[in-house]
Amino acid sequence: MTHTERPMPPLDADERTGLESWLDFYRTTVAQKCEDLTDEQARSASVPPSSLTPMGLVQHLAEVERNWFRRVLSGEDVPPVHGGPVRPEGHDGGFELAGGATLAGALAAWREEVAVSRAVCAEHSLEDSAPFMGGEVKLRWIYHHMIGEYARHSGHADLLRERIDGSTGV
Repeated sequence: MTHTERPMPPLDADERTGLESWLDFYRTTVAQKCEDLTDEQARSASVPPSSLTPMGLVQHLAEVERNWFRRVLSGEDVPPVHGGPVRPEGHDGGFELAGGATLAGALAAWREEVAVSRAVCAEHSLEDSAPFMGGEVKLRWIYHHMIGEYARHSGHADLLRERIDGSTGV
């Protein structure tokens, strides 16, 4: 059984380190919830009537990383990670699974987006801003939003995984 070590955010960190650490904590939580799942299990919508799947969550989070850090913060014009249209809100969601999609592929694409996100953030201060919805959004706000996004989806992943094979905790 694989087990990715989840880093505990430091208790006495400066603001930026705290934000980065909490985001990484939740990123790792989602990855842990997908460990040792087969592709069939990762495609399982195990909490009816929801169609949410572990693989769909990972794909969605790759899209969210790309949207906030590359499209919004860096202003890049990049296509969706997993196909589909770019909606006015910036990404297609990524929840739908292509016929040949694999969990390993979804996790690799997500890890690549996380690495790019980290590199993008390293070039910016928390006060740096980018145009968004007729105003400006600061990197600080994006970090807070991403922590909330991952925390919600960590809970979703926990429920999905428990229904798939009874695994709880982490």
